[in-house]
Amino acid sequence: MFYWFLKWIALGPVLRVIFRPQTEGAEHVPDDGAAILASNHLSYADWLFMPLTLTRRVTFVAKAEYFTSPGIKGWLQKQFFSGAGQVPIDRSGASAAEGALSAAKRILGEGDLFGIYPEGTRSHDGKLYRGKTGVARLALETGVPVIPVAVVGTDVVAPPGKKFGSFTRPVVRFGKPLDFSRYAGMENDRYILRSITDEIMYEIMRLSGQEYVDKYASQAKADDKAAAAEAARADDERGETRKLAS
Repeated sequence: MFYWFLKWIALGPVLRVIFRPQTEGAEHVPDDGAAILASNHLSYADWLFMPLTLTRRVTFVAKAEYFTSPGIKGWLQKQFFSGAGQVPIDRSGASAAEGALSAAKRILGEGDLFGIYPEGTRSHDGKLYRGKTGVARLALETGVPVIPVAVVGTDVVAPPGKKFGSFTRPVVRFGKPLDFSRYAGMENDRYILRSITDEIMYEIMRLSGQEYVDKYASQAKADDKAAAAEAARADDERGETRKLAS
C-alpha cells in the first residue's frame, strides 16, 4: 500500500509533471502474470522512471544497507526503498548472486514483475556492456518471458558521479517478450546461458541505440580508471622533467 502512495500520490506525479517521461511499447508488458524486465542501466534514476511508466509494480533487488541503517533516517530510507519495490540483498559476499537469484525466483513465483540490469552495474560512459548470465539462468529456471527494456535520457537527468544533471524527457522503450522455453532444462549449459544473454543484450541495444562493448562494465570501469591514473602519472613525470630542464 505504501508503494502506491509513494508512486501515485507523492513521487509519481512530481516526476511526471517535471520530466514528462515518454513510453513506447508498454503493451508488451502483460497485465498480469510473471515476467522479467531486463534493462540497460545508465543512471541511479533508472529504477524510478522505468516502473513509473507502468501500472504494475516492478520489484528490484537493492543493497541491504538501504534497509538496515539505524535511526530515523534509516527507518525512512527503509520505508522508501521497500515502498518503491526494492528488496534487500547482501551484495558483499560470495553468495550475493545466488541470493539475488533466490529473491527473484520468489518474486516471479508470486506472479509479479522483476526488474534486472544484466550489465550488473551502471554504465560510466553511456555504452552498453556485456550482460551477465544470471538473467538467462533466471529465465530458464522460472520459465517466464524476458521483456527487453531501454531507458534513454536518465544519464542526462542524473549523470553517473553527480547528484544533479540537466532537464530532458526520459524515454522508456519496452520490446516484445522473448521466449526461451526451447532451452528448458539447459540452465547448467554455460554456452546456452551466454547465447540467451547475448540475445537479450542485442534487443536492448536495438531499443536503446547504444554502442555495444563486449566487455563487462565493471572491467571497463577498472580499465578506464587505470588508464586515467597512468595518464596522470605520465603528466606528473613530464612536469618534473620540464622543471629539471629549466
